[in-house]
Amino acid sequence: MYLPDHDVTLEPMRADHEDAVLAFERENREYFAQWIWDRGDEYFADFGTRHAALLAEQEAGICRFHVLVDDTGAVVGRVNLIDLENGAAELGYRIAENWAGKGLATAAVRAVIELAPTYGLTALRAGASDHNPASQAVLTRVGFRVVGPSSTDLGPGKKYEMSLV
Repeated sequence: MYLPDHDVTLEPMRADHEDAVLAFERENREYFAQWIWDRGDEYFADFGTRHAALLAEQEAGICRFHVLVDDTGAVVGRVNLIDLENGAAELGYRIAENWAGKGLATAAVRAVIELAPTYGLTALRAGASDHNPASQAVLTRVGFRVVGPSSTDLGPGKKYEMSLV
């Protein structure tokens, strides 16, 4: 799915995205660690195995992973639906530092919300740390509602939900 305002494409994650996803994660590791937990050195050391396992989960219908790809083929973001069960899933996303603040997260999350019913989903959940007001703003902007507090590795946060019906 092409996101014309950002000149990027939202694509289901595939095996041939492995190198670009790894580059994205490495290049943005310190930036992401400001907002969410760090994935640790092991994640990067054995990335090929991890990527294959994610693709197997996707093939089994447990999760739906998406990448945002720019016109050079670089991954500039990820939007994932995890733990698909009983018509619901958890939404998660991360956008490259050099794309932050440009509306890409909002556009990408909206695009995945549009796709969610094709995966049999009728509801989405999400969470965001109070330490990350930009992520909370994205969730509110696209129609999620706060349903309660949560606790994250970076401190308190909020739980969000959205009905797709």
